[in-house]
Amino acid sequence: MKVRKIIYFDGECNLCHWAVRFVIKRDKKAIFSFASLQSNYAKKALRIHENKIEKYDSVVYHTAGGIYFKSSAALKIFYDLGGIWKCFAMFYVLPKSWRDRIYDFISDNRYRWFGKMDHCLVPSDQIKSRFVE
Repeated sequence: MKVRKIIYFDGECNLCHWAVRFVIKRDKKAIFSFASLQSNYAKKALRIHENKIEKYDSVVYHTAGGIYFKSSAALKIFYDLGGIWKCFAMFYVLPKSWRDRIYDFISDNRYRWFGKMDHCLVPSDQIKSRFVE
């Protein structure tokens, strides 16, 4: 079975909703699929990876090449978007501990800075097929 490029996101986070819309708008080849971390699909799909990280609550990226968390997930998504967005891959030269510290700082404050939704993103009919349940 071919593993799709799935971006798991926090379905209650306004920043995460913005990021999903950002990716969809720029993903002209529709290579990405999306699932809320709160969905049953995500809970089942990520259960086998629970030992790889102590928590995942904002973004996880799963491809045929592996599963990525935190800053690595964000940078790999930018890289896979292609074009000018590949430039963000240069941040891989920074130690992962530094990148993840910055990532965690943003993640820990995202609700305070960007707010929290009462419900998950409801995709339009045009993009509904890109969301897995």
